[in-house]
Amino acid sequence: MRPQRVVDLLAVVALVLLGLSAYLTWSIADPGSGRPVVNFNGYAVTRAPATLALAGVVAVIVTKLAGTALRRVLAALVALMGVAAIAVALQVRPDAAELGRLRPELSQAVTDRVILSTGPAPWLALAGGVALLAAGVIALLTAHRWRRPTLRYERDPAATPADQWKAIDAGEDPTI
Repeated sequence: MRPQRVVDLLAVVALVLLGLSAYLTWSIADPGSGRPVVNFNGYAVTRAPATLALAGVVAVIVTKLAGTALRRVLAALVALMGVAAIAVALQVRPDAAELGRLRPELSQAVTDRVILSTGPAPWLALAGGVALLAAGVIALLTAHRWRRPTLRYERDPAATPADQWKAIDAGEDPTI
């Protein structure tokens, strides 16, 4: 499989995993005393996974249209976005006070104690961050071997407009 396809596949996997982590349960708060358990999705806790997923996919798409130097810069940015997604997945664990600000029924004034647990979303964000990091590293290492799709449509700079019109009159495409 070509490196471009691997990078595309990893970017799509990262988009799916990070997007799912934004909508699945990130934290579960149990206020006790018969009160209902409150689930917080990833988008309520942090908007970083969804943002990083979209930015990473856009950067991977733009790498297809860029030259080698810009491709390497974008690949490094994709790798940095992967590192940021991993850091968010490992470090964002809201405490009871922060969740109390999001949902007043969890504040210390209402409850004596809130039991917190983690949902599946941080693990999906971690896997998505690893996929985004891998896409960036593979793109960075193989950027010089990628085919430039715009070369087919560029004109010969030595050809004059008259030569191009003559080629069109002869039935040839002067952009090839």
